[in-house]
Order: sequence, then C-alpha cells, then structure tokens
Amino acid sequence: MNKGGHRLTTNNAIINKLFTQNMFKDLLNHRTPPALTQVAQQYIPSPEALSYGEILSQMYQFMSQTYRNEYFYQNTLLMKLLLGKHSIHTTTALTQVPIGNSIADFVLINGKAVVYEIKTELDTFNRLRGQLEDYYKAFDHVCVVTSESGFSKLKSELADTPVGIYVLNKQNRLSNKIKKDPIRDASSVNHRSLFSLLRKKEYESILFAYYGELPSATPVFYYDASYARFAEIPLDEAYVRVLNELKKRNRVEKDDISEIPDSLKSLAYFANISTKERLLLCEYLSQQFRG
Repeated sequence: MNKGGHRLTTNNAIINKLFTQNMFKDLLNHRTPPALTQVAQQYIPSPEALSYGEILSQMYQFMSQTYRNEYFYQNTLLMKLLLGKHSIHTTTALTQVPIGNSIADFVLINGKAVVYEIKTELDTFNRLRGQLEDYYKAFDHVCVVTSESGFSKLKSELADTPVGIYVLNKQNRLSNKIKKDPIRDASSVNHRSLFSLLRKKEYESILFAYYGELPSATPVFYYDASYARFAEIPLDEAYVRVLNELKKRNRVEKDDISEIPDSLKSLAYFANISTKERLLLCEYLSQQFRG
C-alpha cells in the first residue's frame, strides 16, 4: 500500500487527521475530507477504483500494522470492550473527559466505571503519574492501555499501585496473558471532582431526585449553590448517582453502530449517530472515490 519507502515517517501528521470528528462530519455531509484525499493519493494505489469506505478500511488496516495511534487504540477498546464484551444497552463509553488538569481518553461505565488511559507506542510516560492522580479523584478504577513494550516499562513502576495495565498486543487484541487488573481505590474520590464531570441538567437531576427541589439562587450563584447541596450528599451515594447520569449519555442504537464499518465505529458512537445519519453515511461510503 505504501508507494514510497519513507512516506509513513514524513506524513504521519496526515494520518492523524484522518479519523477525527471533523473528518466524520464531512462524511456525514457527503463532503470529501481533505485528509482523505491526501491519504488516498499518497498511500493507496489507484484509489479511483475504490469506494470511500474501501479506502478508509485499507488505511485502517495499514495503521493496524504500522502506525497504531491513539484513535486506533480507542477504536479497538470500543469494539473489544463495549461492543464485544459488554452490551451497548447497559454500558456507556465516554471519551475526552476533563478531570482536574487531565483528560481521560476512554471511560467505560456499566456496574462500575473504569478509566482507560491510552499510551501508544508513539507516546511517552512523562505525564502519567499526574494523570493517574487526577483520574482517581473522580473514579475508583483506572487502567493504562499500552503496547507490549510499554508494559515492560510500566509493570515495575505500577506494581504496588491499584492501577491496572492492559496490553494491545501485536495481533491487535487485548492480551489476557500480559496484563495487570485494576484494584478499586476510592480513597481520593471527592465531591468537587465528581460535580465537575456533570452537565447542568445532570446535576439538577441528581439534586431534584435527592432533595425533591432545586436550589433557590440567582443565575450568577446557581452553580455554587448547586455544588453546595451536592456536597452534602454522602460521597458513596453521590458517586453512584453521578455514574447513573453519565450512563445516560451516548445512547446509540445497536443497529446504527453495527452497520458502520469497523474503522469508523468509535467516531460514529461518540457522535451519537442517528439512524438517518447512519443511512446517509453508508450511502456515501459506497460511492466511488472521486478525489
């Protein structure tokens, strides 16, 4: 597929622009994403003979063997865990969740919540300690997902911690042989971090369910008044209620996500794709590439 011997090294920035929400929006609106055109011309022999969907699938396969970036890891987690191990009707995945000074790559919520911090072969571990500390302020199970070489570096560093380590092996499977399961640790979970996860309608739902009323405050003081009432809820109960609210996000129908090509499943899920959008997308992906 790679028509030039060194193209991957010089054009990985283009590949990183390929599987993004901006690209996905273009596809939904039947616009050819500029990144797709660039990649097709540089990596695909005779792209005009293929459909848009075939080009994306070929590029995704290429990435699986040569350039496993953060999107590839995230998409694999979604397919292996949410769609493979759990049920889309009882489990919710979130991405890019701000927690303290960090942003959680992937959070899976069913009976419990697990944060998955992705560290690909392309990443360093320089900020990992601070990220893990932030995540434990809002969630009680945390994992690092990394490569086999990453596991070798992390296993001693995280040996005496509750942090789990999962490995995406060279066969692009989450290894059952090379891993460290996470241990529950709620010692750092606090009301402020939990409240910061919530949107207005979500914390209002919690407060109304618990107190039977919402705070009486002017708009400028409403957020602080709401937090003050939230902070009075026992922490264990507040945690469960927050997870229940977060689980209501990303309600995607199974048929809508199952019809999407594997290479785009994560983008479709986190865009909350509708049935109409799925039909439009599949129609466009079947069209012949026009450059």
